[in-house]
Amino acid sequence: MRPLIDQLTPERAAADGGAYLDELAKVADGPFAITGYCMGARLGWRIAAAHPDRVAALAGFHGGGLVTDDAQSPHRSAGALRAEVYFGHADQDPSNSAEQIATLDAALDAAGARHRSEVYAGASHGYTMADTPVYDEQACERHFAALFDLLDRTLAR
Repeated sequence: MRPLIDQLTPERAAADGGAYLDELAKVADGPFAITGYCMGARLGWRIAAAHPDRVAALAGFHGGGLVTDDAQSPHRSAGALRAEVYFGHADQDPSNSAEQIATLDAALDAAGARHRSEVYAGASHGYTMADTPVYDEQACERHFAALFDLLDRTLAR
């Protein structure tokens, strides 16, 4: 998988995301919401930052790679976001440390982004995936409540 993942550059994610949004616009009026799990949180961020007028909400759960030392780290583009953002972090996630979460929150604060970031105590990376040993029913239910709250607030018509 790593070679495929490495091909998902910020530019490719933005271009692919634009194409996805174009297809969605054929069947529904925007703006849209993006929900990402694991690396999908990072991809969702890239799409929301590249297409800020088309994305009203971004939710990420047990995401990783949102804060890196790379010049193109997602957190460095927080100022491009217009979407309301929610992150449900797992506190037992080696791909997303407490320091990375703090850096992400600081970047969102500095950008003036509407956001909420919560750490799910006792949850492991992948806590929403019922077919894995790390599934956490309580954390999964919490994530659904937070997600539906975000969607109700940002996509209410």
